[in-house]
Amino acid sequence: MSVQAEGVETPLRKGLRTQVALAARALSLGGHDDFNQGQVSARAPGSDQFAIKAALQGFDECTPDDVVWASTDPARPPDPMAPPELPLHQAIYAARPDVNAIVHSHAPYTLVFGASDLELRPISHDGAFLTGRAGRFTDSSNTILDIEMGEQVALALGDDPCVLLRNHGGVVVGKSVRHATVYAYLLERACQLQLMAESALTEYHTSSWPDVVGKREFIYADLSIRSYWEYCVRRVRRTWPEAARW
Repeated sequence: MSVQAEGVETPLRKGLRTQVALAARALSLGGHDDFNQGQVSARAPGSDQFAIKAALQGFDECTPDDVVWASTDPARPPDPMAPPELPLHQAIYAARPDVNAIVHSHAPYTLVFGASDLELRPISHDGAFLTGRAGRFTDSSNTILDIEMGEQVALALGDDPCVLLRNHGGVVVGKSVRHATVYAYLLERACQLQLMAESALTEYHTSSWPDVVGKREFIYADLSIRSYWEYCVRRVRRTWPEAARW
């Protein structure tokens, strides 16, 4: 299956580029900005190509025109504007056929949490969704520039929805752009709230396992994720009215 036909714009290609741009703006509003660093990408299920935010644009300024195409095959020459961490996305897509969107950012609370040895606990709804589901990559804190290191990150990710990169932020994946974007919000908020609880210098409570299961089944069901994504899109369009034309 191919979503690209020698540069011809198709409805599917246009839709994926638009979703990536909307996700980038939503991530900006969620506190994931770090100059022009970080990426969000999306592929159609079963495709060998994916759309990814270009290297020079920040999350807060990304438009569909700032999204380029890449192949999951690392041997293929990349677009000149593809981001340096393209191998990270290529390795994860190769390892996870169920993944159709990836977010990598340097969100501050995620980065600080990943610099610690804390395990995510179900303090909040967000933490309930992610507890026991956040891997850790500790081999390096550098930029992921080659496919070998990308494969090690994919190995640390395993079957989880996210992996914390030691002193480097996080990687979040999902079966769609909306899932990956919402999960990135959840990870940053879960890390923030737990760091707040840890700094309170007192014991704190967490959700019981039955409550964790219940929250996952109701608060983060697919229909709920869709509603959270639609909220994010509305917020983007309120903040940047030009996004309504995409």
